[in-house]
Amino acid sequence: MISATDFKRGMWIEHDESPWLVLDVHKQMPSARGASMLVKVRLRNPQTGNVQDITFKGSDKVNEPQVEQRPVQYLYSDTSGLHFMDQESYEQFSLTREELGELTGFMIESMEAKALILDGRVLGIELPAHVELLVTECPPPIKGGTSGNKTKIATLETGLEIQVPDYLEQGERVKVDTRDGRFVQRVKA
Repeated sequence: MISATDFKRGMWIEHDESPWLVLDVHKQMPSARGASMLVKVRLRNPQTGNVQDITFKGSDKVNEPQVEQRPVQYLYSDTSGLHFMDQESYEQFSLTREELGELTGFMIESMEAKALILDGRVLGIELPAHVELLVTECPPPIKGGTSGNKTKIATLETGLEIQVPDYLEQGERVKVDTRDGRFVQRVKA
């Protein structure tokens, strides 16, 4: 059992009989006398992709599941799902698009990630913080688009649509944050 006051970003906790990843922690001490510390956490369920904000009392205790992380490589996708290979045992497994949810928009063949495993069962996939993807469709840049904060929608090689600066063109590579789908920077060739 782990106390809510010991929660840290990146830690796994059990909530509603499921493992959840702690994305963010904020501790708050109420000003009223005798009030206990409140621990506000943002959690993500790797099985559903759902994100929840939950407040715990400082005295609350929860179980800490033993989630194992193994390096995997994304191989390919077909009608049955997305196929991966465990880089330690070389065993292959697949997950459906529903199980992976929005993560499919960041996945390109041969990319490396981590499989999240609990009791011998794959819960989900953890991607690197950033991936580089090719812009396949976007409106042409507007003259003078280098200044200001103007953005436009671009479609990436995986089908993911994100907001990019107005100066980007089709065929360029961009770095994208996998946690929130935000454009980070243009990748120089």
